[in-house]
Amino acid sequence: MKKLKLGILGSGYLGRIIAGAWKNGLLDEYELIGIAGRNPETTQALAAEMGCKACLSGDELLALKPDYIAEAASGAAVREIAVKALSAGSSLIVLSIGAFSDAAFYQEVRKAAAEHGTRVYIASGAVGGFDVLRTISLMGRAQAGIHTHKGPASLKGTPLFEEKLMTDAEETEVFAGNAKDAIALLPTKVNVAVATSLATTGPENTRVNITSVPGFVGDDHCITSEIDGVKAVVDIYSSTSAIAGWSVVAVLQNIVSPIVF
Repeated sequence: MKKLKLGILGSGYLGRIIAGAWKNGLLDEYELIGIAGRNPETTQALAAEMGCKACLSGDELLALKPDYIAEAASGAAVREIAVKALSAGSSLIVLSIGAFSDAAFYQEVRKAAAEHGTRVYIASGAVGGFDVLRTISLMGRAQAGIHTHKGPASLKGTPLFEEKLMTDAEETEVFAGNAKDAIALLPTKVNVAVATSLATTGPENTRVNITSVPGFVGDDHCITSEIDGVKAVVDIYSSTSAIAGWSVVAVLQNIVSPIVF
């Protein structure tokens, strides 16, 4: 059976997890043909380790004509490559879901995929339960929300950070609004909120609360979706971003599996 050609966009920590899973035999149905990244040294080293081509741009990766591109880079990388890739016959597995907070871009991507017979697969990243969340939203007008608990240090570099959070003894709610508000305020840090809103009620109707917890390490995301008679709660804690890379591996396995979870 001919193997599917796989490219990886992103040569950092998460890209290395995906590439390592392929090297260790977890993605036998694929041939890893290229890895693209912004850092030439990192990209060339990872590609050499995997025995594939090092690409210094998304266009160079596209020139290899991959069947699938696993994105583990950034929202900017998704915006740069998505429509071109889908139009050229490459389907995408996307981790940087925040790129789809731009409604016009989201519709452009949908149109490109529909017109060219390609697909965009949303990797679960640090959350999950998209199947049950979508199911509840199909059943009726759902109420959906996500409450994230984070350590104060992880908020540094965002408009939510205040120095006093580092010495507070009690939890502090630093954001309350909808996913659209969260996206506008934190455009590079709301992949989870965007994913939740896309799977449920949309950015304007998905509640988002963020709480700073003294001494907390990692992220805890508690997602709820509810209609009369049905309620789902998905609560995932992770102290490492590795779960995001492995979620891409899970999507790639599902794509070729005769039984899909």
